[in-house]
Amino acid sequence: MAGKVKVTLVKSLNGRLAAHQACVHGLGLRRIRHSVVVEDTPENRGMIDKVGYMLKVEEA
Repeated sequence: MAGKVKVTLVKSLNGRLAAHQACVHGLGLRRIRHSVVVEDTPENRGMIDKVGYMLKVEEA
């Protein structure tokens, strides 16, 4: 059973690669300081790792 992680967008999407913007939107984040709780699956973990420099990740 997968756990949950809380991810928060802390940096702007302006000027980022389209693939990085797509990862952020795929996680459900919309604006700076917006937080969502997602399942800790390999798919979500891959997106988090790709754009980790823009996120704050906590255990939920």
